[in-house]
Amino acid sequence: MTHWWETGPADHEAVPKFRAVAYYRHSAQDRQENSIPIQQEQVREWADKNGVEIIHDFADAGRSGLNAEGRPAFSEMMKEWVTKRDDFQYVLCLDVSRWGRFQDIDLSAQYSAECRKHGKEVIYTTIGMPREDDPLYPVYVQFERFRAARYSWELSKKVWHGCKKIAEQGYWAGGSPPFGLKRLLLDEAREPVGVLDAGKRKAIQNQRVTLVEGDPEEVVTIRRIFHEFVNLGHSHYRIAERLNADGVPSAKGCPWTGPMVLIRLKNEKYVGTMIYNQHSQKLKTPRRINPPEKWVRTPEAFEGIIGVEQFLQAQQILAERRLKYQPERMISQLEALYSKHGLWHSSLLRLDDDVPSASTYASHFGSLDLAFQQLYREQHDQVRQLVHEQICQHVPEVLTYGDFLVLDQKLALSIQPAVPMLSGYTAYWPFRPDERHVIDLTLGVLLSNPKEADILGYVALPRWLAGDQSLRITSTSTRAELFGQHDLNFLKTLL
Repeated sequence: MTHWWETGPADHEAVPKFRAVAYYRHSAQDRQENSIPIQQEQVREWADKNGVEIIHDFADAGRSGLNAEGRPAFSEMMKEWVTKRDDFQYVLCLDVSRWGRFQDIDLSAQYSAECRKHGKEVIYTTIGMPREDDPLYPVYVQFERFRAARYSWELSKKVWHGCKKIAEQGYWAGGSPPFGLKRLLLDEAREPVGVLDAGKRKAIQNQRVTLVEGDPEEVVTIRRIFHEFVNLGHSHYRIAERLNADGVPSAKGCPWTGPMVLIRLKNEKYVGTMIYNQHSQKLKTPRRINPPEKWVRTPEAFEGIIGVEQFLQAQQILAERRLKYQPERMISQLEALYSKHGLWHSSLLRLDDDVPSASTYASHFGSLDLAFQQLYREQHDQVRQLVHEQICQHVPEVLTYGDFLVLDQKLALSIQPAVPMLSGYTAYWPFRPDERHVIDLTLGVLLSNPKEADILGYVALPRWLAGDQSLRITSTSTRAELFGQHDLNFLKTLL
């Protein structure tokens, strides 16, 4: 049958007038009628009827068409043939979906335009040869691009709902099992068939997969982690150190870390709860973590390797430790220590086991010094307002954007007051230059003492000083000489 947009049937025995390369693609989700041999047969039949000689075939088997990455044949065709050779005129493809199911249909058109730029026309053989006097041909191709993209979107949605239903029934919906567990294949009657090794999949649609106790050594490791955490009171970092010291292998053979242990302690699958939709990654988009309220949980879906009571105890301990590390609580503990001893030093943290370590304060606030500055947030806010008013006396136009200022539409500046920290017989002022790219300058404000908070001077810290650690400014330091300012007149010079 000849379509209305084709130029008309050509003689089957005609001598080839044109030369072309052909591209075929087939993904694991495609139906059998889209297999590469069938595509090749149909494309060659069209080429024979239309006087086109195919000089080379490119095929990507088992490759997704959502983008061009991961399709070596497509990449080779575009880079080595389309752009570098001039001995053919056409690129033949069965239909738009074989060219790609790009979610951005402009991307599909971009690759076609790249071919045209180098003197090659992409021909979809199910549509036929375009005619220059046919204004509807581009419209039809664009519609087919939309249809191809929509198909992938709808298929992804159907797959997600199918996996969600499987998880609600208490079965494994896909992916690698957690450390200490393995996949067990069940037949249509839900009777065990055998363990699925890594990379293996079920062969029949009506079969199901559940989780069972995995490698004995891995099971022992998981139970050891919970025992040391719940019964011995070890932190997840301490547990990781002990596992490494004993040479216990991890899932990937790398050394254990605190976060790796913590992930195991939070994993409900170890008590037999089937969980789905913890993460999302649809249509080649970046992988993202979903909030717990979107998870699909099915308790008692299989026999776990950790007791429910022990697991709940672990979660209670984790909740208490999270509360311990709440910023407001940590600042309150610092304030209590300072009020009790009347002075401040990092060694005071070791006097109370309930107070987090100096490194923990550093990870939350940038440094222990900066955490101490949080005790005087009210004074700092008052100083910021005062400095803001003073800047307005020196600069004609001062605009406020969130927590920083823009001076004369040229300089973005953040104000950072600091009270002095005692170190022996001297004092220093800790600052951490603002690392945000929009900020040009951090204006450090040196205060006399926490109670009076008189301004002693300023340090103008450029963004290139920003780093992981805070800076200590003393009255005799090199930084004070380089960046110190007695007043705000220097702003006029900068502007």
